[in-house]
Amino acid sequence: MKAARYYAKNDIRIEDVPVPEVRPGTVAIDVAWCGICGTDLHEYLDGPIFVPAPGHPHPISGEEAPVIMGHEFSGTITALGEGVTDLEVGQNVVVEPYIIGSDVKIGPGESYQLSANMNFIGLGGHGGGLSEKIVVERRWVHPIGDIPLDVAALIEPLSVGHHAFVRSGAKAGDVALIGGAGPIGLMLAAVLKAEGLTVFISELSQARKDKASSTGVADVVLDPSEVNVAEKARELTGGRGVDVAFECTSVNSVLDTLLDAVRPSGVIVNVSIWGHPATVDMQKLVLKEIDLRGTIAYANDHPATIRLVQEGKVNLEPFITARIALDDLITEGFDALINHNDTQVKILVHP
Repeated sequence: MKAARYYAKNDIRIEDVPVPEVRPGTVAIDVAWCGICGTDLHEYLDGPIFVPAPGHPHPISGEEAPVIMGHEFSGTITALGEGVTDLEVGQNVVVEPYIIGSDVKIGPGESYQLSANMNFIGLGGHGGGLSEKIVVERRWVHPIGDIPLDVAALIEPLSVGHHAFVRSGAKAGDVALIGGAGPIGLMLAAVLKAEGLTVFISELSQARKDKASSTGVADVVLDPSEVNVAEKARELTGGRGVDVAFECTSVNSVLDTLLDAVRPSGVIVNVSIWGHPATVDMQKLVLKEIDLRGTIAYANDHPATIRLVQEGKVNLEPFITARIALDDLITEGFDALINHNDTQVKILVHP
């Protein structure tokens, strides 16, 4: 079967690899669609990061580069391993793409995303969505009912947004400011709107501003090159400031703006992955008693996220901006997102 394998920085190859074998407790899936994530771009441009470098196999997967990429994917079950009795061949599903120790509990309330040596399918080994077929542990497979398979490939990034919402402690009626309208910022905005919040978004790119407005995930879109975002946020909230803010850019000036825009005793959630150290104005943090929180991936968020889509509270279709074949992954996928990211939100690959 064909698969996209990561070898090193700027080196991803489409190759023929063996079809993975079904094992007890696993599920075989024909991959329908796989999204290209910002994390994939970081690996391509600056990695290896999550990908285990040659000579340094991951302690759980036992794999090292080259590995198959892709962690935002949907597909159809083709076979069930021994002991899997609660799923059916032919069901459409998405995968919560974790590589986590078999002894780690993943039930409700468990913070398994913080377990030792956590990594992701499609980065740390165990196959990936940028391949024709994959075999995964039953515990990571989520049925999606009648959600279209292309739309379902966005469940994973939407779950990142849902987990950030949960981490924030925000509630219906609150006012939120999101710094950055990239894919995760837009997915997060969709969750916040579905949960009854008023959403402001700060963004420079015209295409992304248009997407935030046209999809209805933002009530107010602010351009920091045109207005003082913090001042405008205070003006729109009667001088009070927003209740919660989300950093989705890994740009220090955006974090600074959020510190100014959030109300006293408000919450800032850092969603983005930083490839460099950040600075925080601790005086603002202290004098306003701001709560600065981190968030990574998701934990028990997929079922709630799937329900939001099934119930029509979130429409993911408008965020799909291109569909490409696996053979065109680099030229029409990675290159497009790297060099023309202001015109793309989510590019899906059909292996």
